[in-house]
Amino acid sequence: FIEICVTDDGPGIPEHILPQVFEAFVTTKPEGLGVGLSIARTIIEAHTGQISVSNCPGAGAAVRFTLPL
Repeated sequence: FIEICVTDDGPGIPEHILPQVFEAFVTTKPEGLGVGLSIARTIIEAHTGQISVSNCPGAGAAVRFTLPL
C-alpha cells in the first residue's frame, strides 16, 4: 500500500461534523457543495483503498488515504 496525507493549517473541521464529513452535501463552507470528500471516498474505495480525516493538533485538518500498489 501507499499512504498519502494532505494537511492544511486552517481552522480544522468542527468535531460534530467529523463523523459525517464523507457524506454527500456535508460542508463547512458557506458556499460549499459538500461533494468533494464524498466523491474522493467513492473513488478510493472503488480501488480497494481507505480514506480518513482528522483534525491536527493546534490547527488544521489532515486527510489520509491508502491505495494498493
